Amino acid sequence: MTVVATKKRSRRAKYITLYSPFLMKETKHELIGEPIETETGRHQWARCTKSRHSQLVNLDAIEIDTDKSKAVVHISREDARRYSPKEEYSIGDVIFHAVWDDVGIVRSKEVTSNGGNAIIVQFEKNNEKKLIENLSN
Repeated sequence: MTVVATKKRSRRAKYITLYSPFLMKETKHELIGEPIETETGRHQWARCTKSRHSQLVNLDAIEIDTDKSKAVVHISREDARRYSPKEEYSIGDVIFHAVWDDVGIVRSKEVTSNGGNAIIVQFEKNNEKKLIENLSN
């Protein structure tokens, strides 16, 4: 009997230290997902390893400035479009999901197995969710 060792590939997480508004102190945050290119720089979600809350950060601002608090991108319900499965969204759009009372950013788009359209949204409270878009009756 021959035993073959397989090398398990692990995902390397990248961590930064940011101020956590929920814990009211600086904590370690894990960068999640891939950066999103915007006109104001590269944005990426950072999840607090203690409170598990996410906040959007500007990676370019982190690299330039030593004060990382300036890199936090504040998104609010007022800045967001209200989510509706009948509407169409673009990557980078900020949406508000009324049922979950949560704000998120559209990270990607895909076609579902039944041929419909879906968006992948990274929310502040609810992590990453797949939502239907452009649903026609």
